[in-house]
Amino acid sequence: MPARRGAPPSRAAARRTRRLAAALAAAVALSALAPAGPAAARTVARDGTDPPADRGPRVDFDGSVPLPGGRRIHVECRGTGTPTVVLVSGARGAADEWTHAADPAHPGAAPVPSASAVLPAVASFTRVCAYDRPGTTRFDDTQSPSTAVHRPTTAADGVADLRAVLAGAGEHGPYVLVGASWGAMITALAARTGDPRVAGLVTVDGASTHLRDTLTPAQWSDWMRKVDAMRGPEGLEVPDYPTSVAQIRAAPPLARPLPAVVLSSDEPWDLRVGDSGSTWPAWTAAQNRLAAELRARHVTDTDSGHGIAVEQPRTVTDAVREVVDRVRDGQRSPGR
Repeated sequence: MPARRGAPPSRAAARRTRRLAAALAAAVALSALAPAGPAAARTVARDGTDPPADRGPRVDFDGSVPLPGGRRIHVECRGTGTPTVVLVSGARGAADEWTHAADPAHPGAAPVPSASAVLPAVASFTRVCAYDRPGTTRFDDTQSPSTAVHRPTTAADGVADLRAVLAGAGEHGPYVLVGASWGAMITALAARTGDPRVAGLVTVDGASTHLRDTLTPAQWSDWMRKVDAMRGPEGLEVPDYPTSVAQIRAAPPLARPLPAVVLSSDEPWDLRVGDSGSTWPAWTAAQNRLAAELRARHVTDTDSGHGIAVEQPRTVTDAVREVVDRVRDGQRSPGR
């Protein structure tokens, strides 16, 4: 477990920060596509829904799926039921953000595979998938086998890959999208681009367009310079935050309110950019604006830093279950 509020961070917390919040500094530091190969025969109806003939049961799957252009992306799907929950990691974070959890008995250790982690816990009550975006790394410091792409990448790039991965894996909606950190930028754009299969949202200390307004001009400039400095030759993911903000703001608003929960960290952390003061107030203000925008229940008592998914997976699982139940209730309601 990470150190409690007011205490110095443990070595475990620092280690998690190097991947979960260096990811943030990359991100937050920062059209569906037809799949190639055998899965190309799968179709999506003109309104974006899945054909009734394609709604058969799904088996657990852990492997790579083909994408257009010869790329492949690693994806893991488990469980049965509807809606399908799709877990979208923070910048540079692979799917193991959702299969690993902090070990309270070993506070100095990195997160480990756990039955209490988000993905296996959600699989106990519905279908759930997570995938490795290109240029992401795992907790053992190995890079994902997903095919590398030109960097930097935008939220629109992330949405295109998200849709192609689900199609290539043979998954179907409705979907509850769960976005952590930079992943929340991808899920926000996916929800606003007219896909009726998106039925609910959960953000996990998610980044948002509101940071462009809540950070001071000096903080924003310092942050963008930090992002630029991360564009090294190592092939790791580098999100294009300014372009993504513009993409989301140019997209239409949600066609209808969706069941949503916003989870926010309550253990202060900082982007640590420049000498323009703490970014924590701006982060919390952006979280408040995001919750208001989505008309979401806002959970601020998370007892967690930025990496809520590994620090407090039960909190994330409970939020996902709440949204899944609301989607199911809506499907059963008259006139739906």
